Amino acid sequence: MPINPKLLEELENRRNRIAYGCGQEKIDKRHANGDWTARERLGSLFDSGSFTEIGMHTRHHCSNFGMQNKEIPGDGIVSGFGLVDGRPVAAVSADFLAQGGSLGYMHAQKICDAQRYALKAGMPVIQMNDSGGARLQEGVEALTGFADVFYNNVAASGVVPQISLILGPCAGGAAYSPALTDFIIIRRGGAAGMYITGPKVIEQVTYEKCTMDEIGAADVHATVSGNAHFVADSDEEAISIAKKLLTYLPSNNAENPPHNLSFPLDVSDDEQMNAIIPENNSLPLDMKQVIDRLVDLDSFMEVHAGFAQNVIVGFARICGVVVGIIANQPAVKAGCLDIDASDKAARFIRCCDSFNIPLVNLVDVPGFLPGKQQERGGIIRHGAKMIFAYSSATVPKVTLVLRKAYGGAYIAMCCKGLGADAVYAWPCAEIAVMGAQGAVPILYGRELKAIEDPAAREARRQELQAEYMDTFYNPYAAAASDQVTEIINPKESRAKIALTLRTLLSKRETRPAKKHGNMPL
Repeated sequence: MPINPKLLEELENRRNRIAYGCGQEKIDKRHANGDWTARERLGSLFDSGSFTEIGMHTRHHCSNFGMQNKEIPGDGIVSGFGLVDGRPVAAVSADFLAQGGSLGYMHAQKICDAQRYALKAGMPVIQMNDSGGARLQEGVEALTGFADVFYNNVAASGVVPQISLILGPCAGGAAYSPALTDFIIIRRGGAAGMYITGPKVIEQVTYEKCTMDEIGAADVHATVSGNAHFVADSDEEAISIAKKLLTYLPSNNAENPPHNLSFPLDVSDDEQMNAIIPENNSLPLDMKQVIDRLVDLDSFMEVHAGFAQNVIVGFARICGVVVGIIANQPAVKAGCLDIDASDKAARFIRCCDSFNIPLVNLVDVPGFLPGKQQERGGIIRHGAKMIFAYSSATVPKVTLVLRKAYGGAYIAMCCKGLGADAVYAWPCAEIAVMGAQGAVPILYGRELKAIEDPAAREARRQELQAEYMDTFYNPYAAAASDQVTEIINPKESRAKIALTLRTLLSKRETRPAKKHGNMPL
């Protein structure tokens, strides 16, 4: 006997009520504002017909403030798993049309179900945030729901990639879940924003007046706070960025990233690399031009592009091998490392190491940024994060010293002592404790003070400075101490790095057994 048609009819009616219970009028209004619905966002993410929903018929169990009579479709969240470009991915999408997407206890459990499913199956998790925050009617149960989500964020950290999309409001406790994930993509404009306390609360407590844009908008988080890694102008673009990110990441930490080892290993010289290098090392070099010449065509995906621009980080492929690029940018702050740049680089290094992505480090750094604000802000602690991140990383690490590499910043950019597997240097590389202008007064201070004639003193200073430069403003002293693998012609850079990466793909390195290190956070 076939199944009773009435049962199938009831199922279809229930599905439609949950999916479209908010009414077409509200959906049309969202579209007019440039917003997609929660289900439309998931439809754009997943391959057609591949999405399996979790907990579609879940209901809240709150009876406070008349909530016992309130029906919230899907309890304000769509949760499930499917295929993204053929790869398994779990995802959740807050439904602002259902009770403002507010998070209650059962709402949170649907998020946790997707998180736990992804963790067990070893697949990435994508969270789409568009919520008014905690459901006040549920009181402490809503807070418990947040805690459960946070706990699972941490459990999944470093095991499966986690990507958050801020496509609407993300306020209060809700903002901590994205902060615990690997990447945050935030939409510019509309109601999208991320903050702990809004302008009214800030004014009540601190008497400081501000606008929502000043504390929670996309550009603030992308350039000032550093909370957001990417900015999108629409739901469609945000989802496209998430899908592109997945092309560089493995599904979990037990897998290799999606290398394309069928890509031909090109060991030919690149004559144009030499053409972009200034004759004088004191002139700025745009490191992005170097990156473009090193990596496969159009493969560089910059991360945190608007934040701490004196260091560049991002994913790319070099002859098919997925890599994480960490590079000083001499065109900004002379390439000095500061508090924000150190945090940015350390975070990216840790992410790459978590997911078995080799690191390529491009060094042109005159030092850590000097200044009272930097010292009082904890540059020692923040700079130590980079040293910790590189030292603990067990993935292949290849370093290229292009020009300046001075003092502690030389170390912090992954020298051989921090575990670099190969260190290459251009002939114009300057590897020294500090620049000549700072070193000579320290090394020859007494001698210079003893010269009474100012002209003679200045002549001697310049002579000593020239001697210092002849000794250290080249990579040969470092090479003589076995700190440089090979000094190379710049045109050989891509070939050398590509070949080295291929030989390091089988690298295996362990660390002493311990619960975890105590990173200087």
